[in-house]
Amino acid sequence: MDELDLTGRLMADMDPQLLKFLQAKVNSFVKWDLVRFFHDNPHTTDTAGNIARYAGRTADTIRVELAELAQDGVLEESQLGDMAVYSLASDRYVRDLLEQFVKASDDRQFRVKVIYHIIRGTR
Repeated sequence: MDELDLTGRLMADMDPQLLKFLQAKVNSFVKWDLVRFFHDNPHTTDTAGNIARYAGRTADTIRVELAELAQDGVLEESQLGDMAVYSLASDRYVRDLLEQFVKASDDRQFRVKVIYHIIRGTR
């Protein structure tokens, strides 16, 4: 058995729902930051520019990621005049998964697994 197989098996040892959420929706480091931001600020409805400022990113960096999170049902995108604004999805299932994901992220071992899966998914 080679080392890569062992690493893959160790990294796969994650709650299947959280792994699916990670691979399908939080598949970049920027999205991970945005998910944490909306978890910590669940009543926020704001523009990409303002969210970027609060999240410590540039608007250009997060604009596509916000749109993808909205398309995936994690966020809701609305029009306020000629501006797109984003807020956390109201869907209870999505909010519960997000809560589980962020709480699990407090664990160092879980974070290592998330980093592994994000890097592996960007190849």
